[in-house]
Amino acid sequence: MALLWVMACGESGPTRGNRPVDVPETVWQPYDDSAEVAANADHENPRMRYKLIQSQVTDKNDIFKPLYGEAMSLDPDRYAELRELVLGHTIPEVQQQIRHGALSYEELTRFFLYRIYTYELPNGSTLNTVLAINPDVLEEARERDEVQRLLPDGHRHPVFGMPVLLKDNIDTENMPTTAGAVALKDNRTGDAFIVNQLQRNGALILGKVNLSEWAYYFCGGCPVGYSAVGGQTLNPYGRRVFETGGSSSGSGTSVAAGYAMGAVGTETSGSILSPSGQNSVVGLKPTVGVLSRTGIVPISSTLDTPGPMARTITDAAILLDAMIGQDYEDPASRGVPSLFEGAGVQVADLRGKRLGVFSSLLDSDSLYRKAVIRLRDAGAFIIPIDPPETDLDGFTQLLNGDMRRDLPAYLDTRVLDRDAVPVADVGEVVAFNRKDSLIRAPYGQARLEGILEDTTTEEAFVALRERLLEAGRNFFATPWKEHRLDAVLSVNNRHAGYAALARYPALCVPMGYRADGEPAGLTFIGMVYREKPLLELGLAFEQLVPAREMPPAYTE
Repeated sequence: MALLWVMACGESGPTRGNRPVDVPETVWQPYDDSAEVAANADHENPRMRYKLIQSQVTDKNDIFKPLYGEAMSLDPDRYAELRELVLGHTIPEVQQQIRHGALSYEELTRFFLYRIYTYELPNGSTLNTVLAINPDVLEEARERDEVQRLLPDGHRHPVFGMPVLLKDNIDTENMPTTAGAVALKDNRTGDAFIVNQLQRNGALILGKVNLSEWAYYFCGGCPVGYSAVGGQTLNPYGRRVFETGGSSSGSGTSVAAGYAMGAVGTETSGSILSPSGQNSVVGLKPTVGVLSRTGIVPISSTLDTPGPMARTITDAAILLDAMIGQDYEDPASRGVPSLFEGAGVQVADLRGKRLGVFSSLLDSDSLYRKAVIRLRDAGAFIIPIDPPETDLDGFTQLLNGDMRRDLPAYLDTRVLDRDAVPVADVGEVVAFNRKDSLIRAPYGQARLEGILEDTTTEEAFVALRERLLEAGRNFFATPWKEHRLDAVLSVNNRHAGYAALARYPALCVPMGYRADGEPAGLTFIGMVYREKPLLELGLAFEQLVPAREMPPAYTE
């Protein structure tokens, strides 16, 4: 159970600096993206040779017009003041400004809406990140302000009143949950367990963001961050230059561009770590079972987990804590204590910490090497490790077997209007897409077709699953035991598959930028249910190497 936080005195300031705005008939104009597609035809990364940029099935007017008047009514001068109060500040710092009356929760929400509309509506700056805006979010923000006014000394979680974005495979009652797929475009559900937890603790669900369709278990070798519903997600550090990472692509790009205080992603293998590294944000893949998966479109009940993505360790820890809670509908769910029991998340003393580093990365990655040297100079013991090659053959069969079973279970139990969702299992999804493949599956659907072709028996699947889970644990076991490690250090999602199979938590923290400006993250891998010490190590590194910078094109 998440521990409630003390929000000390002071009333929220009134909403100010608003101006009347006329809402045009159309707030967004579709455009011919063929020139952009042609410009990427020879990109050195084959996955960035796009077939299209914008969605062929979604009209952004439907997303952005309903709240356009309220979002754009923020006076530019007041927006500039809010920018100084919000961007570059942690959740506790913003909460303090609200307690002191410098802004209100409504203004904070309006500030992020203004940024989203300012950058996402023009076709030259859009990241194709936002798929839905919560129609009730401003009213909910005003309700938070009223609570703050009536109970200024009330005990509230630090996430109270903070606008958060969700990956669009996480169920929400008042917005569709599409997983980026046309087949789920009108999918209505109740709230996911973690959404209930966030709302119980006072968070504001601002909207939902793009992703690699079906969490990147859909097409083979296709662009990360693409979905038929959302189009091609783009990286704010280099639109059409750098990959976004995936599958939690929009969660990473939205946090990087300053569209919310944080976001929630999901990971099966690398889907939080990859976009965190690629977008210079903090991302945590928790131990499987720390957070509920009920109400999340699945790939694998063996490996799936949601997790927080934020600009700082502090904010990621707050988001994680706000989602914690035992869910008796999820067999993997465990009751874990609040991160803020006792002294809370503190900066780890690096002196004497034992950190395993991969010799191959020390030799090949200059940013990794520099980060390791900084940790060594701060007092950590650096232990080079060379784990033996581990056979992960059968990983695809594991995901195939899980999704073949888990997706129909989700569709059967979560979809409220079966007439609005024309599929009931993987086979029906494949058949549905084939009816208009140029729109619904322009890069093919090799992963889903592979599920249908997989002939692994149930008995063989169980044996395969146990072998792979053991292989993941064994990859880390020898160096961990031999050297009594506190963590293993990797880069982005380089060793995500092993961490996934071991079910170990993994934390990606910005460590700098390549010579061409591409972001990269240092990934701390820890033992099961050791999220708090892992976050404390990450916090120490974040303070030692404050590498993160806002993407230059999104600083205004």
